[in-house]
Amino acid sequence: MSTVSNASTVNGGISFWYAQEGTPTPREPLPGDASADVCIVGGGYTGLWTAYYLKKAVPFLNITVLEAKFCGYGASGRNGGWLYNGIAGRERYAKLHGHDAAVRLQKAMNETVGEVVRAAAEEQIDADIHQGGVLEVAHTPAQLARLKDFHSVEIAFGETDRVLRGARETAERIRVTGAVGSTWTPHGARLHPAKLVKGLADAVEALGVTIHESTPVTEIKPKHAVTPYGTVRAPYILRCTEGFTAGLKGLKRTWLPMNSSMIATEPLPARIWDTIGWEGRETLGDMAHAYLYAQRTADDRIAIGGRGYPYRYGSTTDHDGRTQPATIAALRDLLVRLFPTTAGARIDHAWSGVLGVPRDWCATVTLDRSTGLGWAGGYVGSGVATANLAARTLRDLIQQDSGQAGPTDLTALPWVNHRVRRWEPEPFRWLGVHGLYAAYRAADRRETVSPRPGTDPIAKAADRISGRH
Repeated sequence: MSTVSNASTVNGGISFWYAQEGTPTPREPLPGDASADVCIVGGGYTGLWTAYYLKKAVPFLNITVLEAKFCGYGASGRNGGWLYNGIAGRERYAKLHGHDAAVRLQKAMNETVGEVVRAAAEEQIDADIHQGGVLEVAHTPAQLARLKDFHSVEIAFGETDRVLRGARETAERIRVTGAVGSTWTPHGARLHPAKLVKGLADAVEALGVTIHESTPVTEIKPKHAVTPYGTVRAPYILRCTEGFTAGLKGLKRTWLPMNSSMIATEPLPARIWDTIGWEGRETLGDMAHAYLYAQRTADDRIAIGGRGYPYRYGSTTDHDGRTQPATIAALRDLLVRLFPTTAGARIDHAWSGVLGVPRDWCATVTLDRSTGLGWAGGYVGSGVATANLAARTLRDLIQQDSGQAGPTDLTALPWVNHRVRRWEPEPFRWLGVHGLYAAYRAADRRETVSPRPGTDPIAKAADRISGRH
């Protein structure tokens, strides 16, 4: 375990990104009963992008966004800043709808990375975006076998510009201790999450969308979004609450709020970066079962995250991003294992957030044409880009339903109107999630000392039970 004191580490306070930017002053809450053409519940990436594209497409629409705290309070202001082309559930969609349909979904995700970059530039949102791609490394024989399989599968889904690298070529990019290989895709970028969501909220408001913050929605029903301050009535009510969905009436078992935690170092000096490399500022991940995600920030820190304490009983969520000391220590140890020269670096900030996990691990976007209720989410940690694709798809679904446009390539994607069963009731939900993540950690430990290239049987069993594969 790390011996460097964490006494100076800020724990919580929403996230490091807001420590840099400052917590925004909330907009005015809903003043009473109101009406709109479209009411969007949730002021994160999904809700704001949906408002953005709808208002751009149909400027006369009266759109209201309701946010419980402030825009970006949830995962949109706490994530790892990975804008990349991963999407949860692609393999399942291939089984359900055919390989070609899943390829179309993947192609749309590849293009989404560029769309976010384009839109941010158009709206003059400076979110520290750097398109260095995504590098995922392997540390053990089992991880290397999975990495090679993963690389081949991605190519089979149309990603022909992906590159496989050996240990030496990997070290030329980033010197990760013990890395035996890597795969790199250009379809990724590093960004500052809070800068993006704050800029997007301002852009949406400038278009004429009404945003009410400090306005928690307690219940969603056809044509009604109910809050303590009044009810917004609209033909379309869109639920864009991701990991906070379980807090809405009747939706506790819809998506599981999975916790993910991060730490950020102090700005690292040039002498440490000389030992690490990382000049390309790729986002960095690995092939462990309890995987990591990291970025080199614009001010030369390392921000690194992992699952930590995966789930709170009863699908409850935290309020200020505070994370457990044991998780902070584990993330610090992981950082030092990857980059030993960071051993003396100060950890400036630690925080946690929640992401939405459907029972079959498939991201979805839906519009129920009989009720006008729509929703998008279940991104399983890949929401920075996926939220944008979901928003454009919701736009097209609403335009189609209202007779303003016909079907589009996006409305025909296989994740549209996908339904999943609910999660198990407590205590089975808590026992299952914690048991599965204990199994994944055990599999990682066993693979670390094993010379065999195959995935550990414990992880295979956990995948089958969890529904991930």
